[in-house]
Amino acid sequence: MTTKELKEKYLTFFERRNHKLISGASLLPTNDPTVLFTTAGMHPLVPYLLGEKHPAGQRLVNIQKCIRTGDIDQVGDAWHLTFFEMLGNWSLGDYFKPEAITMSFDFLTQELGIPVEKLAVSCFEGEEKNNIPPDDESAKIWQSLGLAKGRIAFLGRSDNWWGPAGQTGPCGPDTEMFYWTGNEPVPENFDPANDHNWVEIWNDVFMQYNKTADGQYEELKQKNVDTGLGLERTAAVLSHLKSVYDIEPLSTIVLQITSLMSDLELAPEYVSDLNLADQAGLETEKTIRIIADHLRAATFILAEGIEPSNVEQGYVLRRLIRRAIRYGQKLGLVENFTPRIAEVVIDKMGGFYKELRTNRDFIISQLAKEEEKFNETLKKGLKELEKIGQNKKVSGSEAFKLFTTYGFPYEMTVELAKERGWEVAEKEYQEEFSKHREISRQGSSQKFKGGLADQSIETTSLHTAAHLLLAALRRVLGNHVYQKGSNITAERLRFDFSHPDKLTDEQKKRVEDLVNEQIAKDLPVTIEELTVAEAKKRGAMGVFEARYGEKVKVYSIGDSVPGGQVFSQEICGGPHATQTGELGHFKIQKEESSSSGVRRIKAILE
Repeated sequence: MTTKELKEKYLTFFERRNHKLISGASLLPTNDPTVLFTTAGMHPLVPYLLGEKHPAGQRLVNIQKCIRTGDIDQVGDAWHLTFFEMLGNWSLGDYFKPEAITMSFDFLTQELGIPVEKLAVSCFEGEEKNNIPPDDESAKIWQSLGLAKGRIAFLGRSDNWWGPAGQTGPCGPDTEMFYWTGNEPVPENFDPANDHNWVEIWNDVFMQYNKTADGQYEELKQKNVDTGLGLERTAAVLSHLKSVYDIEPLSTIVLQITSLMSDLELAPEYVSDLNLADQAGLETEKTIRIIADHLRAATFILAEGIEPSNVEQGYVLRRLIRRAIRYGQKLGLVENFTPRIAEVVIDKMGGFYKELRTNRDFIISQLAKEEEKFNETLKKGLKELEKIGQNKKVSGSEAFKLFTTYGFPYEMTVELAKERGWEVAEKEYQEEFSKHREISRQGSSQKFKGGLADQSIETTSLHTAAHLLLAALRRVLGNHVYQKGSNITAERLRFDFSHPDKLTDEQKKRVEDLVNEQIAKDLPVTIEELTVAEAKKRGAMGVFEARYGEKVKVYSIGDSVPGGQVFSQEICGGPHATQTGELGHFKIQKEESSSSGVRRIKAILE
């Protein structure tokens, strides 16, 4: 079964069961400060899981692109990926365990035709210390559908518990579904830890509890269901393929890598036969898979406008690209090969994910630039590493220097040292890195709450002022100005916007005056729920279109009735002031460069 066929079957199945199709979100989460990337379909839905009404209703279904790097060391085996697509369906306070499990079972056995004998599930074993009972209810539902008792395993928190996203909030047990991939008869008893022929393909999460600030678990008033079916894994097992790298588009990406190797006459045997049994062949196969996975993930991250750097998402992106380059060098791919792999990703996946084709030039140029830069620094860094490792040890400070001076991610230093049989002082490195990491973490915490540090009156006022600032900048500088990022605390706002030149003193004063004029008018701040098309027709500003669902919240500052004067109109999440007169006096403290073609303003309300 192709991934396209599986997508169509899944969406149609749940739409027939009254689920509304919603758009997939960006890889950059706005509602979860604990992660750098969207790792599951639930991240864009956090406000609705907490009780906010979703414009599309209580039953939802979609396809979500995800990035997870927790299993990066396992990438290259048959089933693990950094970037993957997740098929998901949700109940926001509507149905719960019986309906969710029954629908999952029906889709697997009826729509996909999987014999029940090839399925097994796991359920939460419970936690006495937290007064959480075993999830016997889910197990009984599975048995009532025809699953043998021996095919149901009870596992702990690390396997069968989700959440909360932060320190507190919705969480609960989950039930995972496994498919038997072995050629031998299916064993009567399910043992996922010791039998790797069982491959997890689906997960139903039951948000049943709320974890309180004092660590207690209380029953939620609104119970939710959040499910995720791995597209690549499921398509592979249904087609009886040996790995996710044998399905489209990964198989074509792999073929492009082997083709580049063939051009160099490096491994013609491998090109003709990917199933080599000798160790050298297996290592080559794993190396090619790592390159395919990492560059597919990097291409999607670049499509979000992220550039390689040493902090936050840029750090993850840089690590993926540089790891792919280093593995490519093992195969003899030493010059400008990453853009050629990205071209395949764009061509194969750009039909569904339009942002790939829209940002093709940016993706290709960034990869070429990063590959050239890394090739230059790699030589210097390797020489430095060889000097450092003369005693077969790398200290924490030396590892940190390799990171800051030569652009070596710590993980790469560890890998290179391991290849040479050297030790790396991990604890010392973490101490050296702690300040750097804490600064990054604080920035992430604020950035991924929509740029807001909290929801205090002061932060809310500055958030509203940021809307006025964008509208004023466009009036003074021109319609080429768009928001490129923001960070807002109770003390100040930091606002990045597209503009090539430094603002003159006159321009800054005109912007300040325009904002303060709207504050003095005590304009109303109103909210409407509109479709994206309606919002665009109204001229509403927005950032990162790929994040939006079918309906969005549009905040207007000014008279939004037909014929009225609207000063600002933006697609945004809350919170906002209700009147501009609540804000105080707006003052620009600093205007500076943020990056190429992007300026930054720091401002306060007095």
